[in-house]
Amino acid sequence: MELQADRFIVNEIHDGEQALEALNANRRYDLLILDLNLPSLDGLSLLKQVRPTQPRLPVLVLTARARVEDRVDALQAGADDCLTKPFSLAEFNARVHALLRRNSGQIPNCSTVGDLSIFRDERRVERNGRRIELTPREYAILDVMMRNAGRPVSRATLLEEVWNMSSESATNIVDVYMKYVRDKIDLPGEPRLTHTVRGFGYELRVS
Repeated sequence: MELQADRFIVNEIHDGEQALEALNANRRYDLLILDLNLPSLDGLSLLKQVRPTQPRLPVLVLTARARVEDRVDALQAGADDCLTKPFSLAEFNARVHALLRRNSGQIPNCSTVGDLSIFRDERRVERNGRRIELTPREYAILDVMMRNAGRPVSRATLLEEVWNMSSESATNIVDVYMKYVRDKIDLPGEPRLTHTVRGFGYELRVS
């Protein structure tokens, strides 16, 4: 898929009811790309149910319906943008990036996952009142994980954002440093917050 090739984490669902369940679960999405022609629950009905509970979620609607009225209905139901099929991949990518930029906002000074907190202005990390000393590289890894809390982060993403290296680089440095971070974050007897996503990367979440 084009988005995966662009290093986005993609959850692809082809059924309206299943998509609604995923959106209502305790998972945060940065963008919803919605086809109006879905089985079980059509895209417009799905959007009307999701929008009241997730008013800030960017939604890009894809439709084969060429009538202006259909696009207006989607926008009035809460879509941020509409793209009529067929469309070019270049235009699709441009609209995706535009919606993500519009919704990016600023990174907060403090982020918390469970009893783990990061204070970016001070570069301070605490868990349940315990100060955690991290090297600059370890801190950078944790910062990326905290900004993506509740979502899997690929090794390629960490390699690029922390080391500024391409995903083609043959190295296990991410796994080595992630173990350093895990050993400091998850002490014996504490609930695990760092989780391995087999064959992909890591996720920071409350078990």
